[in-house]
Amino acid sequence: MTKAELVKAIKAKAGLSSKAAAEKALDSVLQVITKALAKGDKVTFTGFGSFTVVKRKARAGRNPKTGKAIKIPARNSIKFKAGKLLKKAVK
Repeated sequence: MTKAELVKAIKAKAGLSSKAAAEKALDSVLQVITKALAKGDKVTFTGFGSFTVVKRKARAGRNPKTGKAIKIPARNSIKFKAGKLLKKAVK
């Protein structure tokens, strides 16, 4: 599903008057989730799932082209864990 398809579905499901309103609502939700994760907060939608920030340690790796050892720096990554209702719906 693309963003355009999602906007169209939100418009229909929420009974919004325009695609612009649905897109603004979707963009707002995504911005709020992004800001919360950037602060290191956990975002949970009961039944749907949760987004968390996990810290990945620095590690050694290899350049696949040259085979030379490289250092991969530590960084934050995002993890999604599906909730019970989402798992049941997809099953």
